[in-house]
Amino acid sequence: MDQNPCCILPGLLVLVSLLDICESKFTYPLIASYHHHRHRPQGEELGKREDVLGGISLASQDSTASAAASATTGNGAVSFLNMVDNLRGDIGRGYYLEMDIGTPPQKMNILVDTGSSNFAVAGAPDPNVEVYFHSKLSSTYQDSDALVTVKYTQGSWVGNLGSDLITIPKGPNHTITVNIATIVESEDFFLPGVRWQGILGLAYSILSKPSSSVEPFFDSLVKQTETSDVFSLQMCGAGLTLNSEEQGNLAGGSLILGGIEPSLYKGKIWYTPIKQQWYYQIEILKLEVGGQNLNLDCKEYNTDKAIVDSGTTLLRLPIKVFGAVVSAIKRASLIEGFVDGFWLGNQLGCWAKGIEPWSFFPKISIYLRGENSSESFSITIAPQLYIQPVADMGLQGECYRFGISSSSNGLVLGAILMEGFYVIFDREKSRVGFATSSCAEIVGSAVSEVAGPFLTGDVSRNCIDTSPKVEPSLWIVSYVLISICGLSLLVSFILLILPCDRSNGNGLTDDSSLIRHRWK
Repeated sequence: MDQNPCCILPGLLVLVSLLDICESKFTYPLIASYHHHRHRPQGEELGKREDVLGGISLASQDSTASAAASATTGNGAVSFLNMVDNLRGDIGRGYYLEMDIGTPPQKMNILVDTGSSNFAVAGAPDPNVEVYFHSKLSSTYQDSDALVTVKYTQGSWVGNLGSDLITIPKGPNHTITVNIATIVESEDFFLPGVRWQGILGLAYSILSKPSSSVEPFFDSLVKQTETSDVFSLQMCGAGLTLNSEEQGNLAGGSLILGGIEPSLYKGKIWYTPIKQQWYYQIEILKLEVGGQNLNLDCKEYNTDKAIVDSGTTLLRLPIKVFGAVVSAIKRASLIEGFVDGFWLGNQLGCWAKGIEPWSFFPKISIYLRGENSSESFSITIAPQLYIQPVADMGLQGECYRFGISSSSNGLVLGAILMEGFYVIFDREKSRVGFATSSCAEIVGSAVSEVAGPFLTGDVSRNCIDTSPKVEPSLWIVSYVLISICGLSLLVSFILLILPCDRSNGNGLTDDSSLIRHRWK
């Protein structure tokens, strides 16, 4: 897109409105002090690959047959090398897996989402998807005569629930029958420019829609095959540029179904218990910015819940925690007077070319409770992960966005943090593991680390609400039912004292009971 060039003086930081870049004025230019600049080698793009997934079409029968099984090595260990590099990622728009669906197989790209539980694909034409699943062309598709409605904080979709055969070309060498929702209507779900046409929910069945009786994909894989109830995820977007699809700038990654692939991580794997089996809810003990403890009550970090969600782009923090983190970054950074628009995600920060902003920002460390409850470990991200480069905006400088946002729905370890780690979802032992990712480097320098153990004597024995968790919609339904009961008692009382020829009023409905409070 052609844009008017904007003059940027050497070393000058400007804030660019995300809403109107062409016409916006730089409201608060800041001087980036050269004598405070700690030089680091300039980052280069990682993971550029020529084997980019192409358009969606009917797959040949040979492509299904070519899926290799995880091999057994000489010492009896299982190798998952065939699944390595089976993901592609639109930076800032999610990582997706190629899947073959139906008979004959139809090839589609499916978003990997550890924060939901339904497997759903485009089932009707949509201006933002190239190809959709034609259920009528599949001889093995079975319609369940059930409708699925999923509403997010922003966006929604409606689909028909059914089942069909699926195979993953770079996955387990199995064809299995799974529940699948074919999306026939959607709003703000398939966004412009995305390369995926469906979503693969990998969380627990309690989040399944329309009810927990709809078995999720991974549960079906484990039950129908000898696959272990473990999967692991590596997302290799560190150092790549947001919104650069026109440059063919795709990230790679790996979804290992059934275990752990040693080549994808460095050092030791540290595990934290899964506190509730709905989302992958974990317990966070404290946060440090630039090595300084925020000194908040640990319950603040776990307000509502703290989860690991590959389908959420940013690191999302409860409102109070977000404010404390931003304040700490401001104190620790070498830049003074940043306007709020940058921290709130409304403006980009732009530097003259050749100026690396990351040296101005501190590392962020998150401490998780270990399997031994008296110990913890930390996962640390460098600013290269949360100060993200954005594609050329038609300016003479280089622009970046703040990759952390506030949340009213709990703390979310989203993609920008997960890109620093190899994350293991060990459902067999109800734990989530973190190790330093083998691809979390920029020009040979690591942008993440895992360390421990640390004693937990300075924090509470329990930092989360241990009461049973239910989806917000279930609470709403409960309130509606209570209201109905109360209304019924009131009506009964009125009928006792008024003439009996009163006509019945309209039934009580509450569309909000269908709302599923999720965020992306």
